[in-house]
Amino acid sequence: MPPQLAMKKHAKYFQSILQMIPSDWESYDDSRIAIAFFAISGLDVLNCLNYLSKETKLEAIDWIYRQQLVGIGPRSGFRPSIMVPKNIPNYQCGHLAMTYLALGSLLILEDDLSKVDKKSILEGMRACQKPDGTFSAVLMGGESDMRFLYCACCISAILNDWSGMDKARAIDYILNSISYDGAIGQGPGLESHGGSTFCAVASLCLMNELHNVLTNDQLNRLRRWCLMRQDSGFHGRPGKPSDTCYSFWVGATLQLLDFNKFPDPEKNRAFVLTTQNGIIGGFAKFAKCQPDPHHTYLGLCGLSLAGETGLSIVNAALNITDRAYKHLLKLHDVW
Repeated sequence: MPPQLAMKKHAKYFQSILQMIPSDWESYDDSRIAIAFFAISGLDVLNCLNYLSKETKLEAIDWIYRQQLVGIGPRSGFRPSIMVPKNIPNYQCGHLAMTYLALGSLLILEDDLSKVDKKSILEGMRACQKPDGTFSAVLMGGESDMRFLYCACCISAILNDWSGMDKARAIDYILNSISYDGAIGQGPGLESHGGSTFCAVASLCLMNELHNVLTNDQLNRLRRWCLMRQDSGFHGRPGKPSDTCYSFWVGATLQLLDFNKFPDPEKNRAFVLTTQNGIIGGFAKFAKCQPDPHHTYLGLCGLSLAGETGLSIVNAALNITDRAYKHLLKLHDVW
């Protein structure tokens, strides 16, 4: 029999991460917004946001807004952290993934987004779209693939404004990235992967285009490929071992494809709980490994999608709780 979900220990784990980054994550200090999102959204999934005092929440909101860069044209957006000195302005640049995670964190903390400079963010996002339809994370170059196309879609959905992207080109990029096996890679000609398949499917859902641009045959091939990714837990590619985070990446894709009743939730639960640290809290990639914020958060989201008792319902497309998503819809009504 698998162990019970140590909800209080996971909540304490997230709470501690907001106070101090684990020593073995020091190299990720320049991605603090991502780590903060894992902790804040993780507490929300655990129904433990009350572990954070009102003062702490307000401090977190203030810190997130201090990462917003405005008035610098196409370099606008949210940066990962205050790692780059302000006296080196040319290196101050918004990052698509951090912008999405910053907006998501603000929603979870019930901010009204009134201090978000939407015009600047959309200008920065528009400048990051490539001729092939995908996006780079930052204006100054770097990787451009399905991950950042997804982040652009999340930003557009949250801001309720799609003027920052050329949808047609983005859809073409997704369609051109469908592999021979029916699933989707990071880009055209690349291997199908559970993470990029989620990013593509979720992007089409956020655009309300999933059933408009994919045929029934394409959808069924996607469903089959995702379903075949389960052995005990889920893995991201054929021949790879189960990995905690894919209980979300693949599980969420199956939900978006309306096929989430077919995997075996008990097998997945049993696997995920083998990666749980019952002493300090948190989940790891594999059993007997050190827990980390990324796998802890996505492991909990995967369990939520599979119906774990006591966890908040997760909005699969935006990867925030249903409670945070309903707050967003209220904001849209006001806007």
